Amino acid sequence: MENKRRPGYNDIGGAGMKKILFADDDPEIREVVRILLARDGYEVVEAVNGIEAVEKADHTIDLIILDVMMPGCSGVEACGEIRKKSSAPILFLTAKSRDRDKEEGFAAGGDDYLVKPFSSVELKARVNAMLRRYCVYKGKKGTEREVISLPGLEIFADTEEVIKNGERVLLTDIEYRILLLLAENRKKTYTTQDIYEAVWNEPFLFSSNNTVMVHIRNLRKKLEDDPQNPRCIRNVWGKGYRID
Repeated sequence: MENKRRPGYNDIGGAGMKKILFADDDPEIREVVRILLARDGYEVVEAVNGIEAVEKADHTIDLIILDVMMPGCSGVEACGEIRKKSSAPILFLTAKSRDRDKEEGFAAGGDDYLVKPFSSVELKARVNAMLRRYCVYKGKKGTEREVISLPGLEIFADTEEVIKNGERVLLTDIEYRILLLLAENRKKTYTTQDIYEAVWNEPFLFSSNNTVMVHIRNLRKKLEDDPQNPRCIRNVWGKGYRID
């Protein structure tokens, strides 16, 4: 008999069940999502609010799903706290589709959004894609210490560490991959479409342009001494971005 493996086991990122933290204050939604993801072979850790999500977001979590509108501590607030200790991909579930709301989530360290109402197919596809991208980049670590040196900045590709003036800078998974793409291809100009398709590995849409720009802005806040006058990630007027 053919052995059909579920995505949560060996198909994404090698052996071992992937663990997903899901936070939502609605118990019915938590139950539906838990069953849906468990059927695909994922282990689901539930949190009833943002505070509990922060507490449960340890190093064993592979991906985090946060509902934006949670009482007490919102998903965006929880994301900001989680980013202080974890670089796992974060997916927001939200009823808000305005760019301003998405910018707020990206600024807190989120990686992607899924707007309610969504289908089970949409959720599973987004989860699988985010985990696959994350695991591919995690799996590219070499045995030798590979260092990309920029003025005042060092990127250690084997450990995915970024050091600015001797101090570690904590980047999200998306931020790190954008930086690595530009740093590995210095002096090459990338359009927002180039960046989106290379990093997200998805077709470029009109809204994707703003998504890339928000992540670039967040990167500059973390890496540049003066984000308004960037010296690392430069604008090429009318074309895109590059690192010289």
